Order: sequence, then C-alpha cells, then structure tokens
Amino acid sequence: MSASSSCSKVFELGKYRVEFQTVEAAEDSGCCSTKSSSSVSLRPPKPLLIGIPCEAGEFPVLLLLHGFLLSNSFYSQLIRQIASHGFIVIAPQLYTIAGSDTSDEIKSAAAITNWLSEGLQTFLPPHVQANLSKLALAGHSRGGKVSFALALGKEGITTSLKFSALIGIDPVDGMDKGKQTPPPVLNYVPHSFDLDDMAVMVIGTGLGEVKRNPRFPPCAPKGVNHENFFDECRKPACYFVAVRGKATYCLCKNGKSREPMRKFVGGVVVAFIKAYLGGDSSELLAIREAGHEAAPIELQTVIWF
Repeated sequence: MSASSSCSKVFELGKYRVEFQTVEAAEDSGCCSTKSSSSVSLRPPKPLLIGIPCEAGEFPVLLLLHGFLLSNSFYSQLIRQIASHGFIVIAPQLYTIAGSDTSDEIKSAAAITNWLSEGLQTFLPPHVQANLSKLALAGHSRGGKVSFALALGKEGITTSLKFSALIGIDPVDGMDKGKQTPPPVLNYVPHSFDLDDMAVMVIGTGLGEVKRNPRFPPCAPKGVNHENFFDECRKPACYFVAVRGKATYCLCKNGKSREPMRKFVGGVVVAFIKAYLGGDSSELLAIREAGHEAAPIELQTVIWF
C-alpha cells in the first residue's frame, strides 16, 4: 500500500457516527433549568460544544480553542471529522467580545481544563468514557496563542491535568512584531519554548498573511504567525504549511471554499494525536512521506524533528 493511500482516510470522516452536545456555562444555568441540581452544579465555566463518538468506548480528549471573534459552532465540521476517528472534541466559547489582552482567555481555558475531571462525564452518554490521561490541546488563530500560553504556564497559570500534545492552527501573537497582544508568547529565541517534552504541531494556512479586508489585519500577520511559533518549538515537533495564494487554503474564509483546508487540518490533527496520544504514528509518517499527493491541498512546507 502506498503512503498516499494509507493516510488519505484521515482526511475524510472516520468510522464513528458523531453527535453534538451543547452545555451551558455555570453562570448561565438560571432558575428555569430542566437539568438536575447535580448536573447544574457541575456545569463548566464557559459554554461548550462537544463532539462525541456515538459508539461505546473510552476515547482520548481534544480541547479546541476558537479564533478571534469566532463562534465555536464555526468549527462544527472540523469537530465532526476529528471526533469521527474516535476522539471526544470539546470546543468552549471563551468570549463573544474581546479586547487585546488574552489573560482572561488563558484563565478560562485553564478553568475548563480543571473542570474536565469533575464535570465532563456528567454530560457524556453513559456508554462513552473520556480518557483524560490522553489529553490534547489545540487552538486556531488567537486561540492558538492562548493554547501555547496555557501550555507554557503564562501568567503563572497551571492546570490539574497534563496535556500530551499541543496544536497551533495558524497561531497569531498579535498585530505585528513589537505589537504582540498581552501576555506575549513569542520571545524570538529559537527552540526556547519549554513545554516539558510535549509534542507540538504547527499548521500554517495559505492566506494567513493576506488581508481579507483593507480595514482589518491579516488572520496571521508575518512576524507573529505560525512560522515564528514553530521556530521556538523544541522536538518533538512537526510543521505543515499550505501553498500561498490559494483561496481554498485559508481556514479563516467563510463558506464551502474552506473545505479543502478544513479537511487537511482535521486529517493532520487526527494523525498527530493518534501518534502522540495513541502511539500509532503510521498515518502521520505516511502524510510526511506522501506530502500533497495524499492531502486535499498542496503543501509548501513539511518539517518534522
């Protein structure tokens, strides 16, 4: 079997049917809730959208943080793709309106992580178990910055659960070099991220540096984007960048045009967490070997160390 055929299945839906569960935040439960008092008391710090494999089993968990001013529902198709391969995917809504400071988002992400061990199982079907010893953290755009900040312990924030894998999808640390949003994550020292041997994957999309609108900055400005984040990663780490100039290679774009990039991101996330949470690196190795021959997009960069 060629490398292309052996890894192409991760770019499509997996064998598990997926259902979605929405969970209100504790502060939003109110007096008219129809849930039992015990489930209300165990509500999370922020609203959640959870993608759940329907079949019985114990599944690893991925915490996925949304991008700047985006709804967690924006990621429904991506969540479905990942969850269909046997993962519980949790996407919190960290905020609806935000300023430049990401400190509250880091604190909220930590609070949600700490909540998982005491509250998550309450909102899963009885036949589905969350394996929190196999926990991954991912974030898109500003959520990518928050993910790195949480993993690095910025603001002195720690979590009771340990992440085994970290994924940045077009992570961005502000408007430009020297204009990082607080707290800054990048320090421009190669391989300086101290992540305690946590496996890291950084994904760069094709049009991240391009403005979608003259009035707004690019999704991932040069100097504070995926390239800079990867430069500061230590091994084990891998890096995928889509070819620039293809409108279908931008996850930030709306509508069906983002489908190729969404499928690619979902596929490499599945392959990566299978490798570092499940010990099966065959599909990730196959993607590295086959490159864009197997992927639904053309790749400009593939690095792994």
